[in-house]
Amino acid sequence: MQLRNKVALITGGSQGIGEEIARTFAAEGATCAVVASSNVRKANKIAKEIKRKSKGYAADVTKPAEVNKMVEKVVKDFKKIDILVNAAGVFYPTPAGETKSVDMNRMVDINLKGNWNVTNAVVPHMKGRKQGNIINLASVAGVRALPAYSVYCATKAGIVMLTKALATELSRDGIHVNSISPGNTATPMNEDIRTDPELKPVLDFMEMVTPSGRTYSEASDIANTALFLASPKTGKAIYGANFVVDEGFAAGLFIAG
Repeated sequence: MQLRNKVALITGGSQGIGEEIARTFAAEGATCAVVASSNVRKANKIAKEIKRKSKGYAADVTKPAEVNKMVEKVVKDFKKIDILVNAAGVFYPTPAGETKSVDMNRMVDINLKGNWNVTNAVVPHMKGRKQGNIINLASVAGVRALPAYSVYCATKAGIVMLTKALATELSRDGIHVNSISPGNTATPMNEDIRTDPELKPVLDFMEMVTPSGRTYSEASDIANTALFLASPKTGKAIYGANFVVDEGFAAGLFIAG
């Protein structure tokens, strides 16, 4: 029970990696504020399943007023926020010369500004308590370029540097700030890609260039990394680090022979 009596606010907590982090944290004793972008019923469903007096909330992370209201409600409900996990994000291609400004802006607004909006709302509370733990979900695309995904790469590289800068700013206030850069991770959102027979040649190639040979990590692999950072025992001395959890994909060029 590494997170006994801790309260964790998790954006993007109603699906994918965020959901798995909520389940893992609750299994380790944390009460979770599960935040969805709009579907509070889905957030409440996850909260009810993981128990620990967890609750669901809805907030559009691109809207500071909604974020501030949600954070105030979480603090009112639980009296504190020990851990913030910024897992809300979107992923889609933005090829140069073909991408509409609305699509570029949406990605920047959610992936980068959204992360900042939630952090900006939570930090005063953590500073007031002289303790806290912020975990940002970046991506292997923030450290290794992917063609046709330049805006996504830029937003995730921004999260890595935002993490480092915030760590230097907030560490003396007792606040840990670190990031996780997942590689390809198996979630319900990409199940169709992973199981489409027509995409098997692509998946075979991805397996060939992935050092571990396992193209997709499990969401639990990412959640356990988050637990490592959130635990007072294992994360005590870690500030401003970016944990790349990607089956070795970012380590360098690799082709299985």
